[in-house]
Amino acid sequence: MEMRGVYTALVTPFTKEGKVDYGKLNELLEIQIAGGVDGVVPVGTTGESPTLDTKEHMKVIEETVKCVAGRCKVLAGTGANCAEEAVALTRHAAEVGADCSLQVTPYYNKPTQEGLYRHFSLVADTCKLPIVLYNVPGRTGVPIAAETIARLSKNANVLAVKEAGGSVERVSEILSLCDITVMCGDDSLTVPMMSVGAKGVISVASNIIPGDLKKMTDFCAKGDFVSALALHRKYYKFFKALFIESNPIPVKAAMAILGQIEEIYRLPLCEMAKANRDKLEGVMRECLAGQFSF
Repeated sequence: MEMRGVYTALVTPFTKEGKVDYGKLNELLEIQIAGGVDGVVPVGTTGESPTLDTKEHMKVIEETVKCVAGRCKVLAGTGANCAEEAVALTRHAAEVGADCSLQVTPYYNKPTQEGLYRHFSLVADTCKLPIVLYNVPGRTGVPIAAETIARLSKNANVLAVKEAGGSVERVSEILSLCDITVMCGDDSLTVPMMSVGAKGVISVASNIIPGDLKKMTDFCAKGDFVSALALHRKYYKFFKALFIESNPIPVKAAMAILGQIEEIYRLPLCEMAKANRDKLEGVMRECLAGQFSF
């Protein structure tokens, strides 16, 4: 498969009692389909994967595949800092019909580059589901070196890399070593990264504005960076406000402000500080004026 465009890093909605709200999940997926996204990413960081148990994790992926029903791609979050767990989750994703899997850099145990290479290779070779490497050193403590990505790109089951290290230069560095697909991992860097060769974005903001994120990446893909930049500037403050606290706290707060979900988290995540929530709402009123009722 070819990966490009907008993939939405889905939130996982909870009921007031703290259970996964599968009915609401289906509603959110229909919003994404209507917005024209190329794919959705259940149970990634934005989906609060660290606080879902294994049964919930698997069911969210299964329900997502079932609801989407081939109308867009499903990139299942199945990474772990234990290779056996990553393999088990990825096998399940393959069995229920996911198109590919997102493999985060193993966190906390701080593997070497050789360890990363062996870990990702094991998942790719064992599960026979295309994998997307996920470089996010700010959360995991360890980057995937560009040279390691180049080594892994030789594996036919390594589809792409989600680059969330905050550096546009990384895109050029990676593409100077291999021809792997690079997907931006930060909404505010989508246009800059696509200008130097990234193929799209795995987006948090598209939980709320999927249509305009799709337009922005389509403009970039066509080389119309003037139009893409106009959308980037329109939403830049919103992109940044969604990370005023740890993701996915602000995006869930934003969706709750719009009446789309209950503002429920699982510890250690909790509701935003009032000052930050007020700032987020102010940015939303500025950037989303005319699109939503507040």
